[in-house]
Amino acid sequence: MRAGLTADGAGLAGDRVVAVGSGARVLVAATARALRGTDCADLGHPGPLSRFTGAPDPVRRAAATRAAGRVALTVGQTAEVDAGRVAAWFADQYPRRRYPGALLGSPHGAVAHLATALGVPWLPTGFEMSAHWARGAVDRPKAALDHGAALAGRLLAGNPDLHVRQVHCPASRGALAGATVALAARWRSLPVAYARFLADRLEPGAPLLLVGDARTWPVLDGGSGHSFQVGCPGSGLDPVDFHPDSHALRQVLRSAGGESADWEPPEVTSPRGSAEHAVEGDLEADVRRFAGVHGHPLHRVLAPQPAALSAATADLYRRWLRAAGKTGDRLVVECGRLLDPWQVVRAGMVPYWCENATRRSVDQVEWWLAGSEPFSSVDVLPEPPGLRSPALAGLPQWLAVAGFGRRRRALDRTSARGYPVTSVPTRRATEVLRAQPYDLPTPAPMSVPDALEALRDSGRHQGLLVC
Repeated sequence: MRAGLTADGAGLAGDRVVAVGSGARVLVAATARALRGTDCADLGHPGPLSRFTGAPDPVRRAAATRAAGRVALTVGQTAEVDAGRVAAWFADQYPRRRYPGALLGSPHGAVAHLATALGVPWLPTGFEMSAHWARGAVDRPKAALDHGAALAGRLLAGNPDLHVRQVHCPASRGALAGATVALAARWRSLPVAYARFLADRLEPGAPLLLVGDARTWPVLDGGSGHSFQVGCPGSGLDPVDFHPDSHALRQVLRSAGGESADWEPPEVTSPRGSAEHAVEGDLEADVRRFAGVHGHPLHRVLAPQPAALSAATADLYRRWLRAAGKTGDRLVVECGRLLDPWQVVRAGMVPYWCENATRRSVDQVEWWLAGSEPFSSVDVLPEPPGLRSPALAGLPQWLAVAGFGRRRRALDRTSARGYPVTSVPTRRATEVLRAQPYDLPTPAPMSVPDALEALRDSGRHQGLLVC
Protein backbone atom coordinates (compact mmCIF):
# COMPACT_ATOMS: atom_id res chain seq x y z
CA MET A 1 0.00 0.00 0.00
CA ARG A 2 1.08 3.57 -0.60
CA ALA A 3 2.09 5.45 2.53
CA GLY A 4 -0.49 8.13 1.84
CA LEU A 5 -3.31 5.65 2.41
CA THR A 6 -2.53 5.27 6.11
CA ALA A 7 -5.03 7.10 8.31
CA ASP A 8 -3.59 10.30 9.76
CA GLY A 9 -2.81 10.17 13.45
CA ALA A 10 -3.03 6.38 13.70
CA GLY A 11 -1.10 4.83 16.55
CA LEU A 12 -1.14 1.37 15.03
CA ALA A 13 -1.84 2.08 11.36
CA GLY A 14 -4.70 0.34 9.57
CA ASP A 15 -2.33 -1.24 7.12
CA ARG A 16 -0.47 -2.79 10.06
CA VAL A 17 -3.61 -4.12 11.73
CA VAL A 18 -5.52 -5.62 8.80
CA ALA A 19 -4.09 -8.95 7.67
CA VAL A 20 -2.04 -8.86 4.48
CA GLY A 21 -3.92 -10.50 1.63
CA SER A 22 -7.22 -10.61 3.54
CA GLY A 23 -10.48 -10.12 1.67
CA ALA A 24 -11.46 -6.71 3.06
CA ARG A 25 -7.99 -5.29 2.49
CA VAL A 26 -7.67 -6.44 -1.11
CA LEU A 27 -11.23 -5.56 -2.10
CA VAL A 28 -11.16 -2.01 -0.69
CA ALA A 29 -7.84 -1.41 -2.42
CA ALA A 30 -9.13 -2.77 -5.75
CA THR A 31 -12.44 -0.87 -5.56
CA ALA A 32 -10.81 2.42 -4.61
CA ARG A 33 -8.42 2.11 -7.55
CA ALA A 34 -11.26 1.34 -9.94
CA LEU A 35 -13.13 4.46 -8.80
CA ARG A 36 -9.99 6.46 -9.57
CA GLY A 37 -9.75 4.87 -13.02
CA THR A 38 -6.58 2.94 -12.22
CA ASP A 39 -5.75 -0.75 -12.05
CA CYS A 40 -4.19 -3.01 -9.43
CA ALA A 41 -0.68 -3.16 -10.87
CA ASP A 42 0.79 -2.00 -7.55
CA LEU A 43 -1.01 -4.57 -5.42
CA GLY A 44 0.81 -7.56 -4.02
CA HIS A 45 4.30 -8.95 -4.18
CA PRO A 46 5.44 -12.49 -4.91
CA GLY A 47 5.01 -14.51 -1.74
CA PRO A 48 7.77 -16.61 -0.16
CA LEU A 49 6.31 -19.78 -1.67
CA SER A 50 7.01 -18.53 -5.19
CA ARG A 51 10.68 -19.36 -4.58
CA PHE A 52 9.99 -22.86 -3.24
CA THR A 53 7.79 -24.40 -5.92
CA GLY A 54 9.77 -27.64 -6.11
CA ALA A 55 10.89 -27.74 -2.48
CA PRO A 56 9.80 -30.46 -0.03
CA ASP A 57 6.68 -29.72 2.03
CA PRO A 58 8.59 -29.07 5.31
CA VAL A 59 10.73 -26.44 3.59
CA ARG A 60 7.71 -24.67 2.13
CA ARG A 61 5.87 -24.79 5.45
CA ALA A 62 8.84 -23.26 7.24
CA ALA A 63 9.10 -20.47 4.65
CA ALA A 64 5.40 -19.68 4.91
CA THR A 65 5.56 -19.65 8.71
CA ARG A 66 8.52 -17.27 8.77
CA ALA A 67 6.80 -14.91 6.34
CA ALA A 68 3.59 -14.94 8.37
CA GLY A 69 5.49 -14.21 11.55
CA ARG A 70 7.00 -11.06 10.05
CA VAL A 71 3.59 -9.46 9.45
CA ALA A 72 1.46 -10.92 12.27
CA LEU A 73 0.54 -8.77 15.26
CA THR A 74 2.44 -9.40 18.45
CA VAL A 75 0.56 -10.16 21.65
CA GLY A 76 1.26 -6.62 22.85
CA GLN A 77 0.05 -5.05 19.63
CA THR A 78 -3.40 -6.62 19.92
CA ALA A 79 -4.05 -4.20 22.80
CA GLU A 80 -3.06 -1.28 20.56
CA VAL A 81 -5.63 -2.03 17.85
CA ASP A 82 -8.12 0.80 17.36
CA ALA A 83 -11.00 -0.40 15.19
CA GLY A 84 -12.11 3.20 14.63
CA ARG A 85 -8.78 3.99 12.99
CA VAL A 86 -9.10 0.86 10.85
CA ALA A 87 -12.50 2.10 9.63
CA ALA A 88 -10.99 5.51 8.84
CA TRP A 89 -8.15 3.83 6.93
CA PHE A 90 -10.66 1.97 4.76
CA ALA A 91 -12.79 5.07 4.11
CA ASP A 92 -9.80 7.33 3.41
CA GLN A 93 -8.74 5.20 0.45
CA TYR A 94 -11.69 6.40 -1.66
CA PRO A 95 -11.60 9.52 -3.86
CA ARG A 96 -13.04 12.62 -2.21
CA ARG A 97 -16.21 13.24 -4.17
CA ARG A 98 -19.96 12.75 -3.98
CA TYR A 99 -21.35 9.28 -4.69
CA PRO A 100 -24.81 8.12 -5.89
CA GLY A 101 -24.83 5.32 -3.31
CA ALA A 102 -22.66 3.02 -1.24
CA LEU A 103 -22.17 -0.68 -0.59
CA LEU A 104 -21.41 -2.12 2.82
CA GLY A 105 -21.01 -5.68 4.01
CA SER A 106 -19.19 -8.98 3.80
CA PRO A 107 -16.05 -9.43 1.69
CA HIS A 108 -16.85 -10.87 -1.74
CA GLY A 109 -15.07 -10.27 -5.03
CA ALA A 110 -18.34 -9.51 -6.81
CA VAL A 111 -18.96 -6.49 -4.56
CA ALA A 112 -15.84 -4.84 -6.00
CA HIS A 113 -17.22 -5.34 -9.52
CA LEU A 114 -20.72 -4.26 -8.48
CA ALA A 115 -19.36 -1.11 -6.82
CA THR A 116 -17.32 -0.33 -9.94
CA ALA A 117 -20.34 -0.71 -12.23
CA LEU A 118 -22.35 1.61 -9.96
CA GLY A 119 -19.50 4.08 -9.40
CA VAL A 120 -19.82 3.79 -5.61
CA PRO A 121 -17.52 2.80 -2.73
CA TRP A 122 -17.65 -0.46 -0.78
CA LEU A 123 -17.01 -0.45 2.97
CA PRO A 124 -16.40 -3.76 4.79
CA THR A 125 -18.34 -4.49 7.96
CA GLY A 126 -15.40 -6.38 9.41
CA PHE A 127 -11.71 -7.05 8.96
CA GLU A 128 -9.25 -9.88 9.56
CA MET A 129 -6.16 -9.91 11.75
CA SER A 130 -3.36 -12.39 12.24
CA ALA A 131 -1.56 -12.63 15.60
CA HIS A 132 1.45 -14.57 16.83
CA TRP A 133 1.05 -17.96 18.53
CA ALA A 134 4.55 -18.74 19.76
CA ARG A 135 3.93 -22.27 21.04
CA GLY A 136 1.21 -23.10 18.56
CA ALA A 137 0.34 -26.42 16.97
CA VAL A 138 -1.89 -26.90 13.94
CA ASP A 139 -3.46 -30.02 15.49
CA ARG A 140 -4.41 -28.45 18.87
CA PRO A 141 -7.64 -26.46 18.40
CA LYS A 142 -8.32 -26.25 22.16
CA ALA A 143 -4.93 -24.65 22.73
CA ALA A 144 -5.68 -22.27 19.86
CA LEU A 145 -8.94 -21.33 21.58
CA ASP A 146 -7.18 -20.58 24.89
CA HIS A 147 -4.55 -18.40 23.20
CA GLY A 148 -7.08 -16.64 20.99
CA ALA A 149 -9.42 -15.90 23.90
CA ALA A 150 -6.59 -14.10 25.71
CA LEU A 151 -5.78 -12.06 22.61
CA ALA A 152 -9.45 -11.25 22.05
CA GLY A 153 -9.78 -10.05 25.64
CA ARG A 154 -6.97 -7.54 25.11
CA LEU A 155 -8.46 -6.41 21.81
CA LEU A 156 -12.03 -6.08 23.08
CA ALA A 157 -10.96 -4.07 26.12
CA GLY A 158 -10.27 -1.14 23.81
CA ASN A 159 -12.88 -1.96 21.17
CA PRO A 160 -16.19 -2.88 22.83
CA ASP A 161 -18.04 -2.29 19.54
CA LEU A 162 -16.45 -5.40 18.00
CA HIS A 163 -17.27 -9.07 17.95
CA VAL A 164 -14.16 -11.20 17.41
CA ARG A 165 -14.54 -14.55 15.65
CA GLN A 166 -11.49 -16.79 15.88
CA VAL A 167 -11.10 -19.30 13.05
CA HIS A 168 -8.84 -22.34 13.42
CA CYS A 169 -8.76 -23.90 9.97
CA PRO A 170 -5.73 -25.91 8.83
CA ALA A 171 -7.62 -26.75 5.62
CA SER A 172 -7.57 -23.13 4.41
CA ARG A 173 -4.49 -21.82 6.28
CA GLY A 174 -2.23 -24.86 6.32
CA ALA A 175 0.79 -24.66 8.62
CA LEU A 176 -0.04 -21.01 9.43
CA ALA A 177 -2.87 -22.25 11.66
CA GLY A 178 -0.17 -23.53 14.03
CA ALA A 179 1.98 -20.39 14.00
CA THR A 180 -0.62 -17.62 14.11
CA VAL A 181 -4.25 -17.23 15.10
CA ALA A 182 -6.79 -15.79 12.67
CA LEU A 183 -9.19 -13.24 14.15
CA ALA A 184 -12.15 -11.92 12.15
CA ALA A 185 -13.42 -8.72 13.77
CA ARG A 186 -16.99 -7.62 13.01
CA TRP A 187 -18.39 -4.21 13.92
CA ARG A 188 -21.56 -4.28 16.03
CA SER A 189 -22.32 -0.62 15.35
CA LEU A 190 -21.64 1.71 12.44
CA PRO A 191 -18.10 3.07 12.92
CA VAL A 192 -17.88 6.82 13.40
CA ALA A 193 -15.57 7.10 10.39
CA TYR A 194 -18.11 5.30 8.20
CA ALA A 195 -20.98 7.47 9.42
CA ARG A 196 -18.95 10.61 8.71
CA PHE A 197 -17.94 9.31 5.28
CA LEU A 198 -21.53 8.48 4.30
CA ALA A 199 -22.91 11.76 5.65
CA ASP A 200 -20.30 13.82 3.80
CA ARG A 201 -19.90 11.90 0.54
CA LEU A 202 -23.35 10.59 -0.41
CA GLU A 203 -25.70 12.54 -2.64
CA PRO A 204 -29.10 13.39 -1.10
CA GLY A 205 -31.36 10.33 -1.13
CA ALA A 206 -28.56 8.04 -2.35
CA PRO A 207 -29.36 4.38 -1.55
CA LEU A 208 -27.30 2.07 0.66
CA LEU A 209 -26.83 -1.61 -0.14
CA LEU A 210 -25.93 -3.97 2.69
CA VAL A 211 -24.47 -7.22 1.31
CA GLY A 212 -24.30 -10.14 3.74
CA ASP A 213 -22.75 -13.60 3.75
CA ALA A 214 -25.56 -15.87 4.97
CA ARG A 215 -23.51 -19.06 5.37
CA THR A 216 -23.62 -20.94 8.66
CA TRP A 217 -21.04 -22.96 10.60
CA PRO A 218 -20.80 -24.62 14.03
CA VAL A 219 -19.65 -22.03 16.57
CA LEU A 220 -18.54 -21.92 20.19
CA ASP A 221 -19.74 -18.61 21.64
CA GLY A 222 -19.29 -17.86 25.32
CA GLY A 223 -21.09 -14.51 25.06
CA SER A 224 -18.04 -12.41 25.92
CA GLY A 225 -17.57 -10.88 22.47
CA HIS A 226 -15.23 -13.69 21.39
CA SER A 227 -16.41 -16.78 19.50
CA PHE A 228 -14.56 -19.70 17.99
CA GLN A 229 -14.99 -22.01 15.04
CA VAL A 230 -13.01 -25.00 13.79
CA GLY A 231 -12.82 -24.95 10.00
CA CYS A 232 -14.68 -22.55 7.74
CA PRO A 233 -16.93 -22.61 4.65
CA GLY A 234 -14.09 -21.30 2.49
CA SER A 235 -12.10 -24.49 3.14
CA GLY A 236 -14.27 -26.37 0.67
CA LEU A 237 -14.99 -28.95 3.38
CA ASP A 238 -18.06 -29.54 5.53
CA PRO A 239 -18.20 -29.30 9.33
CA VAL A 240 -18.25 -33.10 9.61
CA ASP A 241 -14.88 -33.19 7.83
CA PHE A 242 -13.27 -31.65 10.93
CA HIS A 243 -14.29 -34.59 13.11
CA PRO A 244 -11.31 -36.54 14.55
CA ASP A 245 -12.28 -39.67 12.57
CA SER A 246 -12.47 -37.84 9.21
CA HIS A 247 -10.23 -39.10 6.41
CA ALA A 248 -10.17 -35.57 4.93
CA LEU A 249 -8.95 -34.16 8.25
CA ARG A 250 -6.11 -36.67 8.38
CA GLN A 251 -5.01 -35.56 4.90
CA VAL A 252 -5.25 -31.90 5.85
CA LEU A 253 -3.26 -32.27 9.07
CA ARG A 254 -0.60 -34.42 7.43
CA SER A 255 -0.11 -31.75 4.76
CA ALA A 256 0.09 -29.02 7.43
CA GLY A 257 2.61 -30.91 9.56
CA GLY A 258 0.18 -32.11 12.25
CA GLU A 259 -1.22 -35.39 13.57
CA SER A 260 -4.88 -36.36 13.66
CA ALA A 261 -4.31 -38.32 16.90
CA ASP A 262 -3.88 -35.01 18.74
CA TRP A 263 -7.01 -33.40 17.28
CA GLU A 264 -9.65 -32.66 19.91
CA PRO A 265 -11.97 -29.77 19.00
CA PRO A 266 -14.02 -27.99 21.70
CA GLU A 267 -17.76 -28.53 21.94
CA VAL A 268 -19.86 -26.03 20.00
CA THR A 269 -22.72 -24.03 21.49
CA SER A 270 -24.44 -23.23 18.19
CA PRO A 271 -24.47 -26.00 15.53
CA ARG A 272 -25.69 -23.53 12.89
CA GLY A 273 -24.19 -20.19 13.88
CA SER A 274 -23.26 -17.50 11.39
CA ALA A 275 -19.92 -18.03 9.64
CA GLU A 276 -17.01 -15.66 10.16
CA HIS A 277 -17.88 -13.10 7.46
CA ALA A 278 -21.52 -12.52 8.40
CA VAL A 279 -22.84 -9.03 9.12
CA GLU A 280 -23.65 -8.48 12.80
CA GLY A 281 -27.35 -7.99 13.47
CA ASP A 282 -26.68 -4.98 15.71
CA LEU A 283 -24.70 -3.32 12.92
CA GLU A 284 -27.50 -3.88 10.45
CA ALA A 285 -29.94 -2.23 12.85
CA ASP A 286 -27.55 0.70 13.29
CA VAL A 287 -27.17 1.12 9.52
CA ARG A 288 -30.95 1.07 9.21
CA ARG A 289 -31.24 3.84 11.80
CA PHE A 290 -28.59 5.91 10.05
CA ALA A 291 -30.32 5.46 6.70
CA GLY A 292 -33.66 6.52 8.15
CA VAL A 293 -32.28 9.62 9.86
CA HIS A 294 -30.37 10.78 6.77
CA GLY A 295 -32.98 9.88 4.17
CA HIS A 296 -31.10 7.09 2.39
CA PRO A 297 -33.10 4.04 1.21
CA LEU A 298 -31.56 0.79 2.51
CA HIS A 299 -31.56 -2.47 0.55
CA ARG A 300 -30.29 -5.85 1.71
CA VAL A 301 -28.60 -8.52 -0.40
CA LEU A 302 -28.08 -11.89 1.28
CA ALA A 303 -26.01 -14.58 -0.42
CA PRO A 304 -26.49 -18.21 0.72
CA GLN A 305 -23.27 -19.10 -1.12
CA PRO A 306 -20.62 -16.91 -2.79
CA ALA A 307 -21.54 -18.38 -6.17
CA ALA A 308 -25.03 -16.86 -5.97
CA LEU A 309 -23.71 -13.30 -5.88
CA SER A 310 -20.95 -14.08 -8.38
CA ALA A 311 -23.42 -15.46 -10.93
CA ALA A 312 -25.91 -12.63 -10.43
CA THR A 313 -23.18 -9.99 -10.79
CA ALA A 314 -21.83 -11.64 -13.95
CA ASP A 315 -25.34 -11.63 -15.44
CA LEU A 316 -25.72 -7.98 -14.38
CA TYR A 317 -22.47 -7.09 -16.17
CA ARG A 318 -23.63 -8.80 -19.34
CA ARG A 319 -26.87 -6.82 -19.29
CA TRP A 320 -25.00 -3.58 -18.51
CA LEU A 321 -22.42 -4.06 -21.29
CA ARG A 322 -25.03 -4.96 -23.90
CA ALA A 323 -27.13 -1.93 -22.99
CA ALA A 324 -24.02 0.13 -23.82
CA GLY A 325 -23.70 -1.49 -27.27
CA LYS A 326 -20.99 -4.01 -26.35
CA THR A 327 -21.09 -7.76 -26.93
CA GLY A 328 -20.88 -8.96 -23.34
CA ASP A 329 -19.48 -12.21 -24.74
CA ARG A 330 -16.02 -12.23 -23.16
CA LEU A 331 -15.72 -13.77 -19.69
CA VAL A 332 -12.95 -13.67 -17.12
CA VAL A 333 -13.12 -16.15 -14.24
CA GLU A 334 -11.23 -14.63 -11.31
CA CYS A 335 -10.25 -16.39 -8.11
CA GLY A 336 -9.46 -15.14 -4.62
CA ARG A 337 -7.15 -12.12 -4.76
CA LEU A 338 -6.68 -12.37 -8.54
CA LEU A 339 -9.05 -9.64 -9.70
CA ASP A 340 -8.90 -6.17 -11.20
CA PRO A 341 -12.28 -4.39 -11.52
CA TRP A 342 -10.95 -1.47 -13.55
CA GLN A 343 -9.25 -3.59 -16.19
CA VAL A 344 -12.42 -5.71 -16.49
CA VAL A 345 -14.46 -2.59 -17.31
CA ARG A 346 -11.77 -1.20 -19.61
CA ALA A 347 -11.79 -4.45 -21.62
CA GLY A 348 -15.60 -4.73 -21.63
CA MET A 349 -15.50 -8.18 -20.03
CA VAL A 350 -17.95 -10.08 -17.83
CA PRO A 351 -16.42 -11.03 -14.44
CA TYR A 352 -17.22 -14.16 -12.46
CA TRP A 353 -15.41 -14.45 -9.11
CA CYS A 354 -14.58 -17.75 -7.42
CA GLU A 355 -13.99 -17.43 -3.68
CA ASN A 356 -11.05 -19.82 -3.87
CA ALA A 357 -9.63 -22.80 -5.75
CA THR A 358 -11.76 -25.48 -4.12
CA ARG A 359 -13.69 -28.01 -6.18
CA ARG A 360 -16.90 -26.59 -4.76
CA SER A 361 -16.17 -23.12 -6.13
CA VAL A 362 -15.14 -24.45 -9.54
CA ASP A 363 -18.15 -26.78 -9.74
CA GLN A 364 -20.42 -23.79 -9.24
CA VAL A 365 -18.88 -21.72 -12.04
CA GLU A 366 -19.17 -24.76 -14.35
CA TRP A 367 -22.85 -25.14 -13.54
CA TRP A 368 -23.44 -21.43 -14.16
CA LEU A 369 -21.60 -21.57 -17.48
CA ALA A 370 -23.55 -24.65 -18.55
CA GLY A 371 -26.82 -22.78 -18.03
CA SER A 372 -25.69 -19.46 -19.53
CA GLU A 373 -25.64 -18.17 -23.08
CA PRO A 374 -22.22 -19.22 -24.48
CA PHE A 375 -19.25 -16.87 -24.29
CA SER A 376 -16.94 -16.35 -27.25
CA SER A 377 -13.89 -16.26 -24.96
CA VAL A 378 -13.17 -17.47 -21.44
CA ASP A 379 -10.03 -16.47 -19.53
CA VAL A 380 -9.37 -18.27 -16.25
CA LEU A 381 -7.18 -17.01 -13.38
CA PRO A 382 -6.87 -19.76 -10.75
CA GLU A 383 -5.24 -18.49 -7.56
CA PRO A 384 -2.88 -21.13 -6.10
CA PRO A 385 -3.65 -21.38 -2.36
CA GLY A 386 -0.07 -22.22 -1.41
CA LEU A 387 -1.03 -25.53 0.23
CA ARG A 388 -2.45 -28.96 -0.50
CA SER A 389 -5.96 -30.00 0.44
CA PRO A 390 -8.32 -32.81 -0.60
CA ALA A 391 -10.91 -30.11 -1.34
CA LEU A 392 -8.91 -28.33 -4.05
CA ALA A 393 -9.77 -28.38 -7.74
CA GLY A 394 -7.08 -29.78 -10.02
CA LEU A 395 -5.82 -27.98 -13.10
CA PRO A 396 -7.87 -30.28 -15.41
CA GLN A 397 -11.04 -28.91 -13.81
CA TRP A 398 -9.86 -25.33 -14.31
CA LEU A 399 -9.08 -26.20 -17.94
CA ALA A 400 -12.62 -27.52 -18.29
CA VAL A 401 -13.91 -24.08 -17.21
CA ALA A 402 -11.83 -22.41 -19.92
CA GLY A 403 -13.19 -24.98 -22.38
CA PHE A 404 -16.58 -23.25 -22.30
CA GLY A 405 -15.17 -20.53 -24.56
CA ARG A 406 -16.31 -20.92 -28.18
CA ARG A 407 -13.25 -19.33 -29.80
CA ARG A 408 -10.78 -18.44 -27.05
CA ARG A 409 -10.00 -20.74 -24.11
CA ALA A 410 -7.19 -19.48 -21.89
CA LEU A 411 -5.84 -20.66 -18.53
CA ASP A 412 -3.18 -18.34 -17.13
CA ARG A 413 0.10 -20.25 -17.27
CA THR A 414 1.80 -18.21 -14.55
CA SER A 415 -0.98 -19.04 -12.09
CA ALA A 416 -0.91 -22.67 -13.16
CA ARG A 417 2.86 -23.02 -12.78
CA GLY A 418 3.50 -24.66 -9.44
CA TYR A 419 -0.23 -24.88 -8.63
CA PRO A 420 -1.42 -25.40 -5.93
CA VAL A 421 1.62 -24.89 -3.68
CA THR A 422 3.00 -21.61 -5.03
CA SER A 423 1.61 -18.07 -4.61
CA VAL A 424 0.70 -15.36 -7.14
CA PRO A 425 0.27 -11.61 -6.38
CA THR A 426 -2.90 -9.66 -7.16
CA ARG A 427 -1.11 -7.74 -9.87
CA ARG A 428 -0.94 -10.94 -11.95
CA ALA A 429 -4.63 -10.42 -12.76
CA THR A 430 -3.78 -6.91 -13.94
CA GLU A 431 -1.02 -8.22 -16.20
CA VAL A 432 -3.36 -10.75 -17.81
CA LEU A 433 -6.22 -8.28 -18.25
CA ARG A 434 -3.96 -5.54 -19.63
CA ALA A 435 -3.23 -7.88 -22.54
CA GLN A 436 -6.93 -7.92 -23.48
CA PRO A 437 -8.05 -5.59 -26.27
CA TYR A 438 -9.58 -2.28 -25.21
CA ASP A 439 -13.34 -1.88 -25.54
CA LEU A 440 -13.81 1.86 -25.04
CA PRO A 441 -15.57 4.00 -24.10
CA THR A 442 -16.52 2.43 -20.79
CA PRO A 443 -20.28 2.29 -20.12
CA ALA A 444 -21.96 4.97 -18.06
CA PRO A 445 -22.41 3.88 -14.43
CA MET A 446 -25.40 1.66 -13.80
CA SER A 447 -28.14 3.05 -11.58
CA VAL A 448 -28.84 1.34 -8.26
CA PRO A 449 -32.51 0.55 -9.16
CA ASP A 450 -31.37 -1.12 -12.40
CA ALA A 451 -28.73 -3.07 -10.50
CA LEU A 452 -31.26 -4.26 -7.93
CA GLU A 453 -33.63 -5.36 -10.69
CA ALA A 454 -30.82 -7.29 -12.41
CA LEU A 455 -29.76 -8.94 -9.17
CA ARG A 456 -33.33 -9.98 -8.42
CA ASP A 457 -33.90 -11.38 -11.92
CA SER A 458 -30.76 -13.49 -11.95
CA GLY A 459 -30.33 -14.09 -8.24
CA ARG A 460 -33.69 -15.67 -7.49
CA HIS A 461 -32.59 -18.83 -9.28
CA GLN A 462 -29.42 -18.88 -7.17
CA GLY A 463 -31.16 -18.29 -3.85
CA LEU A 464 -29.96 -14.68 -3.63
CA LEU A 465 -32.25 -12.57 -1.46
CA VAL A 466 -32.63 -8.93 -2.55
CA CYS A 467 -34.98 -6.74 -0.54
